[in-house]
Amino acid sequence: MPRTDDADSDRLRALLERAATGRDSQAWSDLWTELFHNGSLDVAHPLVLRTLADMAQADRADTAATALHLAGALLVQADQRYETRKLRHQYAPEVARLLGAANRWRPLTADRNDYCYLIEAVLNLEGDIHWAEDLIWGLVSEEYELECPAPDGCASLWMIIGERGFFSAAEDYALTDDVETFPLHPADPRALEGLGRRLYDLALADGHQEVARALTYAFGEATCPECEQRFSVVGQVIACSS
Repeated sequence: MPRTDDADSDRLRALLERAATGRDSQAWSDLWTELFHNGSLDVAHPLVLRTLADMAQADRADTAATALHLAGALLVQADQRYETRKLRHQYAPEVARLLGAANRWRPLTADRNDYCYLIEAVLNLEGDIHWAEDLIWGLVSEEYELECPAPDGCASLWMIIGERGFFSAAEDYALTDDVETFPLHPADPRALEGLGRRLYDLALADGHQEVARALTYAFGEATCPECEQRFSVVGQVIACSS
């Protein structure tokens, strides 16, 4: 991980202090850029996860949500970049505080997309999967862009999940009027297992029936319009995120 000198420590402290006010979007943008995108600031600095946990446990919902999103993303990135969970172990108390805050805010969040991002934060903070961002991206954007799982990868596919319908297409349906579509096959909620069951039950318990319904399609099956092979949507989300 990058070394941190005094100047970097001062900049990091200043950015975190500005972000904590809840009124400085540029500070959050700079934190994402310098901690996550280019790594010019050290994610392992003691201030990072400790301060993000403080923000998450405070009373400002918007600041807490942003802090949780960034913290979860940083942990997953560190897991993958360094092929070790050292950062999680080093800051286990802070990670526990962050996860507790995420689960506290989760049932209090009414906005659909904000709720989805909190679920992403929970999954990233738990650290059991590396593809939560890709799963949640599809729920928020109401579409997944995937590859057919056939050996020759016969087509790029769009899975539409939301207000525009529930179907798969081999072309960008938004650019043509006569694109062929195939209906998606949602999972029977009673047959869901593992993560799908857990997320479905959480969404229902938290009052997000629309998210729960979308999850049955994300954990259901789709048909490739080119070769007509039927496949698991979440299976391809995982395959394409590897």
